[in-house]
Amino acid sequence: MTDQLCKLFVGGLNVDTDDDGLRKHFEQYGKLTDCVVVVNKQLQRSRCFGFVTYSTPEEADAAMAARPHVVDGSNVELKRAVAREDANKPEALAKVKKIFVGGLKDDIEEEHMTEYFSQFGEIEKAEVISEKETGKKRGFGFVHFTDNDSADKAVVMKFHTVKGHKVEVKKFYLNIVHFFHLPVAISHVYCILSCLEIKTYFYC
Repeated sequence: MTDQLCKLFVGGLNVDTDDDGLRKHFEQYGKLTDCVVVVNKQLQRSRCFGFVTYSTPEEADAAMAARPHVVDGSNVELKRAVAREDANKPEALAKVKKIFVGGLKDDIEEEHMTEYFSQFGEIEKAEVISEKETGKKRGFGFVHFTDNDSADKAVVMKFHTVKGHKVEVKKFYLNIVHFFHLPVAISHVYCILSCLEIKTYFYC
């Protein structure tokens, strides 16, 4: 997980920005172990995005905290790089501040969620969802961060341990196709979960 937190995606680069120009801008926030502008090999032309990798997560955090960035006159987008196998998944690329937390046990309260997930950034609020009629916990909840980068960091690792229990996290992401196929009773859960996953969390 640490290595992935060190790597940042830089989008919207000036077509004339090269590796050296990218490095010159971002090395002011820490030591770079890798820096590359992605090039179209056939055209030998920049694809206007690249990646910078810092030696520590703290240095990457410093670069993220300094947003917005202007490189060679262009306002660029800076965000956590996603794993290659997730690069084409809309939920992985979504810019959200809210995450879904599944597999919550009955002894996990909102304060436990806040205490644990605050390591990824400032939290606006945490929720443990319960049935309105009975107050019985439903086994899932949400964490609302104040910045989307905090959510990105939290979901780098799919599973976490909260109060000794393994929980699963996903970005809270509205997918219209999934949304309209969910039962009305659970249609308020706007996250990328298959119907089977939803049933697992709601009815187990």
